[in-house]
Amino acid sequence: MELISKSLFLCLVFVLSEAAPVQDSANDAAVPDRCTGIEFDAITPDEKGNTIFFKDGHIWKGFSGPAQLSSESFRELGGHVDAAFRMHNQENPDDHDHIYLFQNNQVFSYFNQNLEDGYPKEIQEDFPGVPGHLDAAVECPKGECITSSVLFFKGQDVYVYDLSTKTVKSKTWSHLPGCTSVFRWLEHYYCFHGHNFTRFQPVTGEVTGSYPKDARHYFMHCPNFGHGGNAAPLKCHNVKLDAATTDDAGRIYYFSGSIYMRLDTHRDGFHAFPITRGWKEVANGVDAVFSYADKVYMIKGDQVYIYKAGTHFTLIEGYPKPVREELGIEGHVDAAFVCPTENTAHIIQGNTMRDVVLTATPRIIARDVPLPLSDIDAGLCGADGIKLFKGSQYYLYESPMILALSRIAPTPANITSAMMGCKD
Repeated sequence: MELISKSLFLCLVFVLSEAAPVQDSANDAAVPDRCTGIEFDAITPDEKGNTIFFKDGHIWKGFSGPAQLSSESFRELGGHVDAAFRMHNQENPDDHDHIYLFQNNQVFSYFNQNLEDGYPKEIQEDFPGVPGHLDAAVECPKGECITSSVLFFKGQDVYVYDLSTKTVKSKTWSHLPGCTSVFRWLEHYYCFHGHNFTRFQPVTGEVTGSYPKDARHYFMHCPNFGHGGNAAPLKCHNVKLDAATTDDAGRIYYFSGSIYMRLDTHRDGFHAFPITRGWKEVANGVDAVFSYADKVYMIKGDQVYIYKAGTHFTLIEGYPKPVREELGIEGHVDAAFVCPTENTAHIIQGNTMRDVVLTATPRIIARDVPLPLSDIDAGLCGADGIKLFKGSQYYLYESPMILALSRIAPTPANITSAMMGCKD
């Protein structure tokens, strides 16, 4: 059971270690080795989700591998980069996902490693009110910041550039260390200083938790650091889920043991986290999870926890409550799912599916239907249909109606590396 509960965590080991050397090569004394503990000039994901670390005239692509000359990827760029970020501006597709690099008083805009026409420019041309000789920069989408913005750092001062109004508001965060690079990853914000980092809230700059932490444990694969050492990558046939859901914002979550993984962010890398990181009142795993009306329902034993969904999750006052009181269900719940635009929670117990009407108060069970399957681990409903997970396989149904009418189980499909970063 312990091995199973660590399944998603070991996926991280695979992502960090696959197809890359264990440590950075330093055959040439001039080539920096980030495992020695260096201070980065800038960090940003590129348009494909690969994280790029900058130091002097070198870059690293991803969390493992050796340094290379920055001019190999950014031909027009030479030497030190002051700051970098990937634009998040979906209202302007011509700009969205472009990489902005800053040197002194100039800004370079790249897409697919090609410099955009008209660049480099003076920073004031693209970002009026933002000073030169920056220390760091990071994108901040609406919902994480009040409006879609870019945060520029210079000393203890932060310049918040509103992408819609093209105006700047400045503030001073003297409680933060001097950030030499700032990185947004999986909706969290990290100020890098020296070889350490401090996580902060992007609107207030608030720091919660124990910081600083050594970046080599979290953002690069170095000997004697990190999460996995030389552990073997998880094979897909060893994966076992406890629950899965997609919330109203389109965020996809898989749960296994005491950890979870975001699937919709796979472009920026698969990564496993403790469940308590997102839902601090729930520890040691869940039995089933479903999402409905901007809320996430987490079933654990005979209790249900309901969270208000947002950039971060907040437990609704008065919860947890008994499953029987909230959903009208008795007994252990194996899996649950709600399909988009529907008001019915499909609760699976053994080889029975119970449909609970969520618009009714108190809840009512609209129907009980037998299933051609039992011992289901998790259920997930999306645009491609319903997936019922059992061990390392899943059964695909087009709709709840077809599932309810089915008397013979379809041929199962295997969980693959494309789904969750395991090894086929």
